[in-house]
Amino acid sequence: MRRLLFALPFALLPLAAIAAEHSHDHDHDHAEHGSLDAHEHGSAQLNVVLDGQALELELESPAMNLVGFEHAAKSDADKTKVAAARSQLQDPQALFGLGAGDCTLSETELESPLFEDDEHEHEEHHDKDSEHSEIHAHYHLDCKKPGALQQLNLAELFKRFPATEKIQVQLIGPNGQQGLELTPAQPTLSF
Repeated sequence: MRRLLFALPFALLPLAAIAAEHSHDHDHDHAEHGSLDAHEHGSAQLNVVLDGQALELELESPAMNLVGFEHAAKSDADKTKVAAARSQLQDPQALFGLGAGDCTLSETELESPLFEDDEHEHEEHHDKDSEHSEIHAHYHLDCKKPGALQQLNLAELFKRFPATEKIQVQLIGPNGQQGLELTPAQPTLSF
């Protein structure tokens, strides 16, 4: 299943190319980020794969969208913001509106230089990417009733992280592939 999730960006590359033609992202050198879109504050990416009873979600966002900054958390206030964001990211059912489908979370991986416990390792990684820290969240859920999953609703994610203005979604589900942009005004995606 993870191989399928990692293949998703390549499967949807034609959609990304079309979107890139119409994109007006600000100009930076983003080759080091390894993502299809440029690192853009206010914008995030979500990959979704529903394969049988397995639901995989992968969220990639600039740290600015989720904690309000991208530098190492040194002050108590910054550390509190990082801890709060990390705690909220532990609950994908709420963030992605997964009330249907009888899904249970079986795996969560949260990665970011801001989450590093080892100060030296954090500083080393932060120096390499000092201007653009990102947060990556990967979730694996097992759904007993995948047919009941009709949509994702990201309204709660936009509410909890108001600096997130849009999310580029790439989905592989029972009805094939699709890609679209979700916003606070249009936070839902049908499978």
